[in-house]
Amino acid sequence: MIKHPPKAALLSIINKCNDSVAVRMTVIFGSIWCVYAFLLFSLTPLVAPQWQDTLLYVSNCIQLVALPALMVGSAVLNKGANERAEQDHQALLEILADVKEELADIKLRTTGLTRYTTEALQRPLVTDVSISDQTFVNLGGSSQHDADPA
Repeated sequence: MIKHPPKAALLSIINKCNDSVAVRMTVIFGSIWCVYAFLLFSLTPLVAPQWQDTLLYVSNCIQLVALPALMVGSAVLNKGANERAEQDHQALLEILADVKEELADIKLRTTGLTRYTTEALQRPLVTDVSISDQTFVNLGGSSQHDADPA
């Protein structure tokens, strides 16, 4: 007994094949070589006027096939670009969240530093500092302890 692939898998394979053909046709019709080929094709009636009716028919067939193929190929290519744009957007949102978190941490730290600095600036100016019970260091000018014991 032959096992057939599930219908969804078969449709997926067909869709991938269709997308591949559409993108390939878009790339081919979008190349400069295709422009050169169509230029030569359009000049053919100048060399062989008896082929003009046949060339007109072929030209119409090419247009009927190329226009939908180009539209589908563009849609497939845009879908990939949209998926990449969505991934980039999600990555940027994650980076933004990290930056906001780091900014909040920095703000918290600077607030603490600002508070400590403000408290330090509001303390009275100290001119004499006691290192031990009997030693004084004068940071500013002279004090009582600097006078001669005469």
